[in-house]
Amino acid sequence: MNAAQTAPATPFKLLVLGGTEFVGRAVTEGALERGWDVTVFHRGTHAPPPGVRALHGDRLGDLTALDAAVRDGATWDAVLDTWSGTPAAVRDAAELLAGHARRYVYVSSGSVYAHPAPAGQEEDGALVEPGDGGYAHMKRGGEDAAVEAFGADRTVLARAGLILGPGENIGRLPWWLNRVARGGPVLAPGPRDLPIQFIDARDLAAWMLDAARDELSGPYNLVSPEGHTTMGELLESCVRATGSVTAELCWKEPESILSYGIEPWLDLPVWLPPGEDHDTVHRKGVAKALATGLRCRPVAETVADTWQWLSASGGTAPQRSDRPVVGLDPEVEAKVLAAPSA
Repeated sequence: MNAAQTAPATPFKLLVLGGTEFVGRAVTEGALERGWDVTVFHRGTHAPPPGVRALHGDRLGDLTALDAAVRDGATWDAVLDTWSGTPAAVRDAAELLAGHARRYVYVSSGSVYAHPAPAGQEEDGALVEPGDGGYAHMKRGGEDAAVEAFGADRTVLARAGLILGPGENIGRLPWWLNRVARGGPVLAPGPRDLPIQFIDARDLAAWMLDAARDELSGPYNLVSPEGHTTMGELLESCVRATGSVTAELCWKEPESILSYGIEPWLDLPVWLPPGEDHDTVHRKGVAKALATGLRCRPVAETVADTWQWLSASGGTAPQRSDRPVVGLDPEVEAKVLAAPSA
């Protein structure tokens, strides 16, 4: 056996723009588990996982450390960008890195599709216009900025759906878990068999790392396939995970819930009543991603692991400052529960 056959392979070199919270951290930890050489560029607010090289700066105006790294000859096999703000930050980073990385993986969103999106929406659907005015428009602008700098053949657009799992800093699944753990009658938004789609942050991370390694390109819808789970299974998994002996799921029809001015998605996280909004969020077509290896773990596993993480964190999940606090006012919930069923 010659030296070339015995020499260890060079580790895949990954630069994560972010890499310390939720999806970014799942990516970083997943890459480290694969033995990859990982660099993270972040503000330093949260400590990255041990074993990475950290560069400190700010996406909005201070790329000094990143610029110094490329001037010193740093190169990467792929860049993974978790940015969700103004597209200018994606543009500046992608332009700086275009000659120093082979591929750019941008964490986009299913929100880039024009609303309402039909059930089964695939990647060729109509998109919103780019811009800085709202989340969907900023994500669309971020996609365009990444493609303009790297080219369509070197860019992966990961159009993620609802993301849940350990480390969640939006508060959706943590709110449900804490509410169920508190026990007593729990307002459960129906129908019980209402299908929902989500993706565990770890499964999203695994697919994106594979996409970078396998040199994929183009847009992909990344969420569990239709039929993966239901609102009933999600909440029943919360009851089992928390071990609550007093929690009682009280299912109410959408019309009854909406009559109290309750806002789907915000007051009752994850839930959207049947209709255009539900089809837009919870009925995406994912055949393309499944064909390239997307795997989605059972909802019970995501719920149990999130409860374990939340419990270890003292029951309080981190909250992103740029996202609204979700969850239903207990007094409103009590009113709905006290109302006689139709």
